[in-house]
Amino acid sequence: MRLVLAFAFATLAAPFAAGAEPLGTVAFFGLHLLDDSLQTTTQGQDPAELERLRRLEAMVRERFVEGGYTLVGLAPVQAELDRVVNPAKCYGCDTRMATKLGADYALVGEVQKISNLILTMNLQLRDAATGETVKGRVVDIRSNTDEAWTRGMRYILKTAFFNGEKP
Repeated sequence: MRLVLAFAFATLAAPFAAGAEPLGTVAFFGLHLLDDSLQTTTQGQDPAELERLRRLEAMVRERFVEGGYTLVGLAPVQAELDRVVNPAKCYGCDTRMATKLGADYALVGEVQKISNLILTMNLQLRDAATGETVKGRVVDIRSNTDEAWTRGMRYILKTAFFNGEKP
């Protein structure tokens, strides 16, 4: 428990320790797996894909904190969030919840599995007040492996979010 609290404090305090101005507060609603692939239909959900999704979420959280954003807790809207199938496609519920949390931005993403060969990832940062997409990227990846998923998300983070530009 102490290790978790120490990590959380260090993660949230990192931008301030360096003397940097925070770029804003972000409500990260996680990544959603869209999977209508034949493999999953016939063989069931692959637990490795769910683990990959959890690792990508951790990667996104870590990179946003390192990049100078402050992540807000979702507890005050958790009941509402639990009723949402996919926060990336909920007709603005992500930005409404982000506003309730006092966040500047809502961050949502998806991994769509078309087959074991073709997957699409996207990550979108939206202005909580206007709902407009501030930054985002969609990439296609080939191969349903840890390496391919990681490479795809690293590319999104590097090219769309942390290339030296502010929102």
